[in-house]
Amino acid sequence: MLSAPEVLNQYYLETRCQLLEVAATLDRLDLAMRRDGNEPVASDPRLERLRTTLDLLADRQATPDRAERVLRLFSD
Repeated sequence: MLSAPEVLNQYYLETRCQLLEVAATLDRLDLAMRRDGNEPVASDPRLERLRTTLDLLADRQATPDRAERVLRLFSD
């Protein structure tokens, strides 16, 4: 099992890249919604799942079962 510094060293760049991709996707979605109106996706449950997942990931008090909880969100 890796120590916390080892985990950070090993996964930092990959995780940063993945987070940038998420940010870019959300930017594209926001721009499209402004251009086209948000009605087609405003009530889409997939968008709500994405937002719920982002909240879960941002919670510093979250328990270390985030991956399992995210999987459950997307398995519904």
